[in-house]
Amino acid sequence: MGKLVHTCFSRIEREEGPTRKAIIKGFPGEVYYGVHGGIKDFYKVEPKEEHPATLDHMITAIAA
Repeated sequence: MGKLVHTCFSRIEREEGPTRKAIIKGFPGEVYYGVHGGIKDFYKVEPKEEHPATLDHMITAIAA
């Protein structure tokens, strides 16, 4: 196995309904996750505020 180059230290906290926030050690602020558009329609939820879904963040990271 190769040399370990990075370890991520983060935690996820549920806010309300489908809204969650990620706290990533070493970075200020939080990253919010939730539902929007077709995802909220599929799950039949109406969040107080729409946020990108975890899927949105994963696709964006892979495409970068």
